[in-house]
Amino acid sequence: MTKITMRFLLCFILLGLIGHGANAQDSFSASSPDGNLKVQLSEENEVVRYQVFWQGEAVVNASEISILPGVAAKIQGSNTSSKKEVWQPVWGQFSEITAEYNELTLDIALGTASAKLITRVFDQGLGFQYELTGFEQRAEATLYCEYQLQASDALYFPTGENPPAGPLVISDIPNETTQPKLLMPLVVETKKPYLSILESDLFSAPGFELIDLEYDLDKGAVVASNKTRLSGEKIITPWRVILVNEQIGDLVTNTVPLNLAAPNQIEDPSWIKPGKTLWDWRVHGYTTSDGFTYGIDTESYLRYIDFAAQKDIEYFLIDASWYKSASEGHFELSDKLDLQKVIDYAAEKDVDLLLYYDRKQGVYGDEALFPYFESLGMKGIKYGFMGEDVPFTRDAITRSAASHLLIDFHDRPLPFTGVERTFANAITKEYCHAQQDSRKAFTPETFIKMALINAIQGPLDMNNGNFDLTGINRGDREKGPRITDSYVSTVVSEAARTLIIHSGLVCIPDAPEEYLEKADLFEFIQKQPVGKWDESRVLQAKMGEYISTARRQGDSWFVGSVHDQQGGTLEIKLDFLKPGKDYQITYYEDTDETHGKTNPETYQVRTGRVKKDEVIKAKMAPGGGHCMWIRAI
Repeated sequence: MTKITMRFLLCFILLGLIGHGANAQDSFSASSPDGNLKVQLSEENEVVRYQVFWQGEAVVNASEISILPGVAAKIQGSNTSSKKEVWQPVWGQFSEITAEYNELTLDIALGTASAKLITRVFDQGLGFQYELTGFEQRAEATLYCEYQLQASDALYFPTGENPPAGPLVISDIPNETTQPKLLMPLVVETKKPYLSILESDLFSAPGFELIDLEYDLDKGAVVASNKTRLSGEKIITPWRVILVNEQIGDLVTNTVPLNLAAPNQIEDPSWIKPGKTLWDWRVHGYTTSDGFTYGIDTESYLRYIDFAAQKDIEYFLIDASWYKSASEGHFELSDKLDLQKVIDYAAEKDVDLLLYYDRKQGVYGDEALFPYFESLGMKGIKYGFMGEDVPFTRDAITRSAASHLLIDFHDRPLPFTGVERTFANAITKEYCHAQQDSRKAFTPETFIKMALINAIQGPLDMNNGNFDLTGINRGDREKGPRITDSYVSTVVSEAARTLIIHSGLVCIPDAPEEYLEKADLFEFIQKQPVGKWDESRVLQAKMGEYISTARRQGDSWFVGSVHDQQGGTLEIKLDFLKPGKDYQITYYEDTDETHGKTNPETYQVRTGRVKKDEVIKAKMAPGGGHCMWIRAI
């Protein structure tokens, strides 16, 4: 070979390498720290698309993502970084959370505007966020994200106060007579991992509404499309989030949405205390063995406070009808209630009070409302019927925080995922079908579905823990189910549900006398350090059939399991205990005679000793449950 030929060949190879490198820059990727999850982004025909791979297999096919649809997108450059930090939430399912991710940022020219598309990839999911600058004021923008799923994937999603929907197979959607209204969190069952599609940190993105999901028949994809008007010098979008877990239960304890939310904005959050609360609303009309009937009156409320003090229940929640009407700056109180006497008595007994408000009986005025509740000595507000209003919800959270009030949103609230990190006073919300309404949704099966779907977005106020199941089903309560004999559960299942559903405020809805009558079972609820968990795990779960959850504080574990109306036995391996230690265990169990329809209040409590890796056979009645309290000796 001549020198000229050799030089020509070397130049040809070099040019080929340069050309290959240039083409490679049309595609950009980032992987999770453990390498299992990978996101690839590219520019194709002036459109940015992404694709998600898990263990080398595509779980989201090439999908468009944009902030100014229709405007040519040209990737100008990129940079990557990695981060690992440990932070402590004010309260939650974990006392410490590790945020470890790899980040890819693309610089994108969008006409005269400039954007950064930030992608953060964690071991258990990822998030996309746009930062946009150089835009025309008041111009319209749309945060648009497609999710091109596999034809065989199945969807599950909330439907307000109706049973959660699913499984809905992607390939069947075009044949549906009416297209489904998709709500977050959307759960996707694939051949291997489970996905969840949702958002985080809507709080930090003024101008954007809640993620709006639908199935686009023309595109053959789930899409999220949210419009906004541009103003200021820069806007940031909420995070578009995809969670990825091998086990469906792990979606519920996945910390990616919290890691993407803005850090705590309350300078001194020491006044924010999670816990349990008694609640009066569902007890109205209950008559005790000594002939007392509970209602909206002073004596009833003093009884609640006495029981809360006796059993170390942190709060008592006074629900609607404590006032007859509201007008600007004024509440007309119920004639039967001496509210000041109740307030004074609660202070004497060291029980904190929470107070309900909605606008159906007149508008007090939100600017004055929260300071007024604080002036009464209230520790929190339960806000009902506020409407699905993003700016209102954001304002209510910040105003309640300024007045040192916890806030519990009720009656079809917005999820606002991740906000409990940013403003920890947003203690819980009824983003589900709570107990004891029309029974159109609340069955053992739908409880399990909501625990595996609705709960992904954050803490829920579901009002579990009824013990007088026979009386409730008989129709003894003023605010009981509209259809008698429709409440299928057991008292052990009710106790387990208080643990399974994560919340900063566990609202227990029954009469104090019922808890006293079953004090040995109530112990499981009473001893829970609500919201102060060091660790939380979903041990086993199957959609609509069963779920088993374990939570730890220190060397103590609480384990709650429930089953559908078929009943069954779960084998629970105690592999989460420490080796070489002995543990005392209390079992709270259904019996062989227990049945969620015909014999719901029969149970047994027994004790024993266990060690790491022992297997407990948790036998559950139809619609039943099983509880364990395990503590190191």
